[in-house]
Amino acid sequence: MKKLLAMLLLAITVMACKNEVKNEVTEVQEKEVEFNQELADELARMVEVDQVAANIPQGKYKEMSQQEWKAFKDSVFTTHQLRLEEIFDEHGFVGFDLAGREGSQNFWLMVQHSDHKPEFQKEVLKKMKIEVDKDNAIPSNYGLLLDRVKINSGEKQVYGTQVTYNHNTGQAYPKPLADSVTVNERRKEIGLEPLEVYLNGMTQLHFQWNKEMLQKKGITEPKLYETESR
Repeated sequence: MKKLLAMLLLAITVMACKNEVKNEVTEVQEKEVEFNQELADELARMVEVDQVAANIPQGKYKEMSQQEWKAFKDSVFTTHQLRLEEIFDEHGFVGFDLAGREGSQNFWLMVQHSDHKPEFQKEVLKKMKIEVDKDNAIPSNYGLLLDRVKINSGEKQVYGTQVTYNHNTGQAYPKPLADSVTVNERRKEIGLEPLEVYLNGMTQLHFQWNKEMLQKKGITEPKLYETESR
């Protein structure tokens, strides 16, 4: 009888300890993240420079040689990646709760441009998926980063967001893509437009950026894909 009582008390003690640990874990998980305006502002400043480096040279940057422009771009992306890594180590993926929708978008955008550190992109991708599942990050952005990581790793992309261009026509087409037949179904699931619409947008942008070169080839307007009428 005494043994039975002792075993019962032990079982009750163990269960109580487990419940206490479980409650502590739940309390930590449910703890709200405090909005960080300072971080949001910093990301906004960083992304302004990022977008200068990510686009074609404008203003004073047009005076740079190709070598100078490349050195500038590399410097921006490398410097930003180091700071992004510090932020990531402290906070994980920056979600809406931490820096707002714009801050989260800015963090993601600069991670997109950290191609020189593919392992960093992969780590961010894992944590971003957790935030997407909590409705704390943008699903379509996750798809864009996933495709970028896949292509940078020599794998086929999932959503067709990474493109290249036909040298003769200037038309955009996807880099290696897994299961092209159902790609639009997958794109719709994360809030992306049909692939043909996306490719047409990329084609038009490419035409504007390279208009002079393409016109010399006799290409006077973007060559677009047919899309379903809505």
